[in-house]
Amino acid sequence: MARRISMATRSELVAAIVERYRLASRSDKRRILDEFVAVTGYHRKHAIRVLAAREKRPSGNKGNSLRYDSNVREALIVLWETSERLCSKRLKPLIPVLLPALERHGRLELDDALRSKLMTVSPATMDRLLTAVRMVARGGQRRRAGMSSAVRRSVPVRTFGDWNDPPPGFVEVDFVAHSGTSSSGSFVQTMVLTDIATGWTECVPVRTRDSGNVIVAIKQARALFPFPLLGVDFDNDSAFMNAFVVSWCRSEDLEVTRSRAYRKNDQAHVE
Repeated sequence: MARRISMATRSELVAAIVERYRLASRSDKRRILDEFVAVTGYHRKHAIRVLAAREKRPSGNKGNSLRYDSNVREALIVLWETSERLCSKRLKPLIPVLLPALERHGRLELDDALRSKLMTVSPATMDRLLTAVRMVARGGQRRRAGMSSAVRRSVPVRTFGDWNDPPPGFVEVDFVAHSGTSSSGSFVQTMVLTDIATGWTECVPVRTRDSGNVIVAIKQARALFPFPLLGVDFDNDSAFMNAFVVSWCRSEDLEVTRSRAYRKNDQAHVE
């Protein structure tokens, strides 16, 4: 008979006991749950889900959207640009170091409330607040799943035996990480561009392996070579093999090729 009670009766029963269930101790919850299962005929796991779903929980997103307003977003943009566009997880521990310096040099003017919000904001919320400005920095395009693989397939492979005495202007490009024996944390890297025909090499420091910084570094190196840059040969690093870098190179009439994965001989000149 307990299994034949109507859905309306079950709903009334849930409404009647859910508050008592929510506030009960663990042992009392077990007893309330036993009674609820016996009366409704629900499977025990389903009964737990029904009672848990009725618990009133404050919405975290709504609170965050009201707490972290446009002032927090604008300050985060300044922090993000100052850090050379670090990812949020790396930027978070740097905020206590960057904020005093930015305030001291007049880049930010903060009251106590805004400063407190910046010190407590989580990396996930930072990602949400910086979404729009990051998209603008990438040329108005969003990241798409599987994009790097599609870009790699669109870029032809050039092996060490495919150069055939090119004219000056075709360079191999790679990163050198200045991290010592550990790759954790933030550290400076050098983008190295070596011309195949002449051996002329330019080195440009880069704080993070961000597509925007890669493009800026290529522009800087391009101005330093004594001859026009005609082509770039990258490895398979995602900092190079992404739609933003590849599209920009092609828009600048630079031939784009890549090495084979795990074949360092394909980039013997820069290696």
